[in-house]
Amino acid sequence: MPAMPEGSESRPGTEPARAPDAPRTDLRAAGRNLLFLREEELRLAQDLLFFGYRDFTAGADAILAELGMGRAHHRVLHFVGRRPGITVGELLGILSITKQSLGRVLTPLTEDGYVRAEPGRNDRRQRLLSLTPKGEALERRLFERQREWVMQAYREAGPVAVEGFRRVMRGLMGPEAREQLERLERPSPPLARTG
Repeated sequence: MPAMPEGSESRPGTEPARAPDAPRTDLRAAGRNLLFLREEELRLAQDLLFFGYRDFTAGADAILAELGMGRAHHRVLHFVGRRPGITVGELLGILSITKQSLGRVLTPLTEDGYVRAEPGRNDRRQRLLSLTPKGEALERRLFERQREWVMQAYREAGPVAVEGFRRVMRGLMGPEAREQLERLERPSPPLARTG
């Protein structure tokens, strides 16, 4: 029997060393686990994202429709609620839309009393956005409708699947989106209230 290379001796809880030509069952098992990379499986992933998003948004969409609003309004309410004092420029970056598109949504939200725009503390040309109490109430209502949907899915899937879901969703994001998510997850500075 040939001598084993130094450091290849078997340790408790590890697989014993094999001859170089011995079959590697662990690699074959890993290969079987990569079947999710086949086209059919990737198309299934797209289907799951589509149907999951459709049903996740349905309840909130119904509330918004009653108010003559749509998903663009919801996105603004969500991100302004997540980051009180966010600048218009930061919001444009998160939503990845033009200033004109944002204006079509933000103007009625401001005029109808859901969002407040205040001048910046250091740069008076900036507009800092926050939700009014009316906006907070609507954002909370939308969140609670979707929270139930997510909680049910998380309970059914279990903690390991939830962590896997988070990894997959982060993996779908580009570097800029990941940076924006990290900024959203940081505590926001207190917003100075005026008048």
